[in-house]
Amino acid sequence: MASYLKLDHIGKTFTRGAQKSEVLRDINLSIDKGEYVSIIGHSGCGKSTLLNLIAGLTEVSSGGVLLENKEVSAPGPDRAVVFQNHSLLPWLTVYDNVKLAVNKVFANRSGAERHDWIMENLSLVQMAHAKDKRPGEISGGMKQRVGIARALAMEPKILLLDEPFGALDALTRAHLQDQMMEIHARLGNTMIMITHDVDEAVLLSDRIVMMTNGPAATIGEVLEVPLERPRKRVDLASDRMYLKCREAVLKFLYERHRFVEAA
Repeated sequence: MASYLKLDHIGKTFTRGAQKSEVLRDINLSIDKGEYVSIIGHSGCGKSTLLNLIAGLTEVSSGGVLLENKEVSAPGPDRAVVFQNHSLLPWLTVYDNVKLAVNKVFANRSGAERHDWIMENLSLVQMAHAKDKRPGEISGGMKQRVGIARALAMEPKILLLDEPFGALDALTRAHLQDQMMEIHARLGNTMIMITHDVDEAVLLSDRIVMMTNGPAATIGEVLEVPLERPRKRVDLASDRMYLKCREAVLKFLYERHRFVEAA
């Protein structure tokens, strides 16, 4: 049976004049439909580059990205990206920021259908009450929830999350993590998330992909996270399997692949 998403011997090299920089080498990974996969590694290991390759924002140098056996060669609404920066247009309301994506992807639907779909997705992230506010009038966590709503409103096959909670305070981050688990449970989206946070990766993921250090980074290990869902962070704090998974990621990052800063 073919994989839902397959990264097949991917390599990526950037060229500037006579200089070449090999960022990724021989990346092989298969992801099933509905999986939540986190990618973790030290700065400079090519995590964001890998996400951009899946999104079609950057071309692969070798190998290929296959989604449902079709090669990914350009951006598309079947792969929505949520960045660390919410990327909302400041002059538009919350509603209109989501409407932009909905109008682009679902131009064939009636105005009433599109309105209902926008409101459904804002309600999903608990932002329907703020639909008439502009980004400057809401908090950072609320902006990120709108960004997630906009991405989900495109009905993507894969939701790509590039450190979506990295710029938020701890309490807001925890709340959005819980909300993301609820959304994943309800919708069953395939989600791929970049993170630097070990606890976040273990809490949210079905599998954690651990990258070796760059240049020419590759996948060092893939860790299964066999924790039952739904997951509650308070209950997991002392759970043996949670602690075992957390220890495995920490050992990989800080013992086997310790980050060494350039002098």
